[in-house]
Amino acid sequence: MEELSETVSAQDLLLKLIEREPGIRYRELLRSTGFANGVLTYHLSALERASVIRVDRQQARITRYYPVNVPESESQVLGYIRHEPIREIVSFVLSQDMCTFAEIVEHTGKAPSTISAHLKRLKDAGILSVRYGEYQLYSLANKELIADVLSKYRQTFADKVVDNYVEMLDEL
Repeated sequence: MEELSETVSAQDLLLKLIEREPGIRYRELLRSTGFANGVLTYHLSALERASVIRVDRQQARITRYYPVNVPESESQVLGYIRHEPIREIVSFVLSQDMCTFAEIVEHTGKAPSTISAHLKRLKDAGILSVRYGEYQLYSLANKELIADVLSKYRQTFADKVVDNYVEMLDEL
């Protein structure tokens, strides 16, 4: 009976983490829980079979976990904007409505090759659209969806930054 309650509490912990940080990656769950690799895989599989979580294996080599109440349209966007540099690009494009590659590079302060790679991923994912002419103009394919996701999950992103800062201080 004790083993059953340990299983339920482990799965409850995982579900709470996934609900708090929709789009969390496997490695982040490993670090947060301290579970062994096989234990984590077992519990995540059980939650997926019970249809309590949804697993996104679409991006190459990256598996993300979402509660079932997060719509798929939101989860597709969340998978990208959980990465801070991409969120910075998307937020900038949202605030500008349309912008050039040079404006994005200048705003982010990142290398042009890095920005180019991020923009390609966002374009391929259907998050950004590009209008060709004298300059390539970048805009959001679905501005309302992006604004909604950024607003709805803003606290999740802030929590992550605070958690990382606290972990750094603890290690000192």
